[in-house]
Amino acid sequence: QVQLVESGGGLVQAGGSLRLSCAASGSIFSINGMGWYRQVPGKQRELVASITKVGSTNYADSVKGRFTISRDNAKNTVYLQMNSLKSEDTAVYYCNAEGSGWYEGYFRNYWGQGTQVTVSS
Repeated sequence: QVQLVESGGGLVQAGGSLRLSCAASGSIFSINGMGWYRQVPGKQRELVASITKVGSTNYADSVKGRFTISRDNAKNTVYLQMNSLKSEDTAVYYCNAEGSGWYEGYFRNYWGQGTQVTVSS
């Protein structure tokens, strides 16, 4: 099994910056793609950014040019640097990883517990 632990959320003023991190732990066999999603009450969870094992990235149109996703494969950790934050970025941010534990014969998606990001205007 793989566990994801997120950190870095909090309260920030519009125009400010915040850095989220997510570390994978447990009986990890392999982790492929990783990403960040966000969700607000009454809305479905949406993809914010994703990154492949070799570093190819993909971003939602709403965050392009402001957010940067990166990863450290040696630490099984993914980061999300958020700059020029807007009130519309307020949401619970969830870490996601496509991975497999040692006793699993397939890859599946794992989710973090979520971390609150609140942007005040």
